[in-house]
Order: sequence, then structure tokens, then C-alpha cells
Amino acid sequence: MADFGDILITIGDFGLFQWILLLALGLPNFVVPLLFGSLVFIQFDPDRHCNTDWILKAGPNLTTEEQLNLTLPREKDGSFSKCQMFVPVDWDIDTIREYGLNETTGCQSGWKYDRTLFEATIVTDFDLVCDKANLVEVAQTMLMAGFLVGSLLFGPFAESIGRKRATQIPVVIMFIFTITTGIYPNYYLYTASQFMVGAGMGGYKVNSIVLATEWIGPSKRSLGACVSLLCGAVGGCTGIGLVYLIRDWRLAQLIIVAPMTMVFIYIWFIPESARWLMDRGRRQEAERLIFKAAAINKRTVPDSLLEETEVKKNVEKGGVSVLIRSPVLRKFFFILALAWFSLTLTYYCLSFNAGRFGLDIFLTQALFCGIEIPANLLCIWVLDVLGRKVSLISTLVIGGLCCMLTLAVEGNSTAVTCLVTAARFFVLAGISMCNVYVQELFPTSVRQTATGLGAVSAKIGGLLAPVLNMLVMYHWAIPAAVYGSLLLVSGALVLLPPETQHAELPDSIHEAEGNR
Repeated sequence: MADFGDILITIGDFGLFQWILLLALGLPNFVVPLLFGSLVFIQFDPDRHCNTDWILKAGPNLTTEEQLNLTLPREKDGSFSKCQMFVPVDWDIDTIREYGLNETTGCQSGWKYDRTLFEATIVTDFDLVCDKANLVEVAQTMLMAGFLVGSLLFGPFAESIGRKRATQIPVVIMFIFTITTGIYPNYYLYTASQFMVGAGMGGYKVNSIVLATEWIGPSKRSLGACVSLLCGAVGGCTGIGLVYLIRDWRLAQLIIVAPMTMVFIYIWFIPESARWLMDRGRRQEAERLIFKAAAINKRTVPDSLLEETEVKKNVEKGGVSVLIRSPVLRKFFFILALAWFSLTLTYYCLSFNAGRFGLDIFLTQALFCGIEIPANLLCIWVLDVLGRKVSLISTLVIGGLCCMLTLAVEGNSTAVTCLVTAARFFVLAGISMCNVYVQELFPTSVRQTATGLGAVSAKIGGLLAPVLNMLVMYHWAIPAAVYGSLLLVSGALVLLPPETQHAELPDSIHEAEGNR
């Protein structure tokens, strides 16, 4: 009795058809980092001070330095206050100079921002400073909350409606709300739009990798899963150049819509997963796709092969209940979910802190994004050489140690940046490995559910990242100590699941449970 793995070998398990599918599914993953990476810049907090042009009525010929000296109090370090000003008075300029001003208040007429680095950010457009400074973290949290909801909704949802539809719907959401994010006039509409963009991102990333993986044979599966993430790495590097050249966040946001428009057009023509169709008993639809894939790969499909393929008369039920009932699958899931959570929490904690390590923000972000390409390329090679288990353990442990070592060199911006960059390198590789490992541990009937819920645990990590970073106000070492420890604990637990290198994807719960 033949299975879908035999069909893939016959029609080509990694031919032209698979390459076209991978590139088509990879372009949206190229766009996603443009949207996320721009946050580091569009939420940048520039130098600023209160708008005190009221004094120019009394002294229109004042220099900028004189104006600031007369109207702004100074901090303990001698710099001008960013959030306080002296209360305006109706005196003439000579009286103000003679007696000075002492009574302070908050900024009454807005702020003046240093626009040397950026023409506009959401901080300058929406005045997210002083008592509203935490709203920047709220915007980050809303994006990550959208990631979580999208993964939770479109992951398990794909078990019933299929991988294709669950990939197309998030693209529509991303397309619409990428446009609205760049044109909304106030912070609250911007934040709501960010939530919807996050939901589209989360839903797409979960489903696109599964759809690609189910069309690829065991020998190239790690390549297939990592190519999508590699497209994301290239997108992140491109995003730095985009924001560097275009210093206005609204214009940069709308330029990102261009590649999304192309995706919106062709995404309706991607194929469904034939493996999923066979699992659902929809043989005729699966056969049409199999013949199409074989024709593109210039292969033929013997009629005898399809006749020998087992067709499921009773569709095996999947969903969350299977993961809960099966002690083996439940153990595998919680171990991978914790690893995914730890890696993503670390990734976003480091990403959101890119401007706080002491070096130039563009240089730091360039290092961060530049390492994503070699990290994903190394991941493809390491997974094939060392296997899934050893590779994931190594990235978790080394990444955790790098995070812990940053506590020993605090204050040395160069050393901290080097260690953080190394940690991010291994964390990125670990996230790619989780995406591969979760596909191979779970059967077709619950693969999408396990991937979706695993991605949910990852997005919870991203959601908690801004909150964990806020704990630095109590002690600077708390965030690094927390996510570094989680990585080390996760690395120890990954010793328990089995190795899945070169194994065919399990099509039934029995096959998955037998792979202890």
C-alpha cells in the first residue's frame, strides 16, 4: 500500500513545482519583516524639549540657546528637561532676564523634536512622550497580540478549511491594514490597525510553512521550511535600507504596500496541500494537483501508484483534543512550545532594545538583520548534518549562555552588542529549527493545530517581551536573567523528544506516537 511519501518521490519531492511554491509563499515572508523591522525606527524617541515659543512675543530676537536657557529647567546632569518648562508669564524680556522664571509645569504647547535622524515617527506624530511614553510599548504589545490571535485563529482553523484558504485570508488582512496603518490620523486607530496587521502576519506564517512542507520530501524538508524564513531575513535587511533612505514613517509604510499588492494578486492561484486533501478523503482534488505537480516537474504518475494509495474512508479527527488525550504527543507539544516561547521572547526582547545598547541604532539593527541570512543558511546545513534534536539543543544552550554573559559585561557597549548579536544569531536559528521539528513530530490530522498552538506560545513570548523589558526599571539585569534562564531550561527538555531526521511525515496519530 503506497502512501503520500511514495507519490512525492515519484512526482519529484523537490523539483520546479516546489521551488515555485516556495518562492510564491516566501514573498509575504519578505514583507513581514519590513513591517516589523520598521517599528524599531518609526517608534524611535528623538531628542526633544517643550515648545516655548511664547517667549518670542517678548523677545523676538532671542537666539535658540537664549530661549532654552530662559524657558526650560535643567536636569541633574545639566541637560534641558524634556518634559518640563517654566510657566509662561506676561513680563517683558528684560524683566524675565533679571528675575528669571522658577515655577515649572508640563509642556503646554507640545514639543519640538530633533529631526536630524528621522523626519517623522509615531512618537513625533502622536506625541508619545513623557506621561504617554509607555504607549509605545502598548503599540508593540498590540502588534504581538495580533500575532497571537492570528496564530490561534488560523492555525487550528486550517484543519477544517484547508492550508490554502488559511494562507490566503491572512494575506488579505495584511494588505488592507498595511495601507490603513500608514494613513490613520491618531494613535488609537493606528494601534487597532497594528493589531490587525499582526493577526495577518501570525496567521500567514503558521500556514505558509506547513503548506510548503507538506509538498516536500524528507531529504529537502529542512530547506523548504527555512527558505521562507530566509526570505524574511532578506526582507529585514531591505527594511533597514528602506527606512535609512526614507525617514518618514508614513511614506515608508505605504511603500511596503507595493510588494503586498503583487502577493494579493497571485495568492489566489497557490495550490492546496494534496497531503491534506488525501487525509480528508478528497481524492479527486488531490489527484488533479498531483498530476499538475508532476507535469511541472516533468515526471509521470503511474495509474497503479494512485490505485495503490490508501484512501481514508473515515477521516481521522484532529484538533486540540488529540494533543490533550495522547500523552506522547502532549509531551512533545509542551516541550516544543516552551522552546518556541523562550526563543521568541528572547528575540523580541533583544529587538525592541536595539536602540539601547549604546551603539548607533542603524549599525545595531544592521548587525541584527545581517546575521539572519547566515543564521538561516547555517540552520539548513546543521539540520541535515547534526539532525533536529542536537541542533535545537545547541542553539538554545549557546543562545542562553550569550544572554547570561551580557550581565557580566554591562556598561561595555561594544561587548554587549557583540554578545547580543551572537545570542540573536542562535535564537534565530533555533526558531527556524522549531518550525521544522514541529512539522515532523505531529501527524497530518493535527500538524496544523500543533504548529498553530506552538506559534501561539511563541507569540505569547513576543507579547510579553515589552512587559519584561519594562522590568529594567527595577533592576537592569532582570530581563536578560529571565530569558537567558528560559533558554537553558528549554535546551535541557529538548533531550526528551525523538530525532526525526530523514523520517517521512507521520500521516496518523499511531505513526506519530510510535516515533518515541
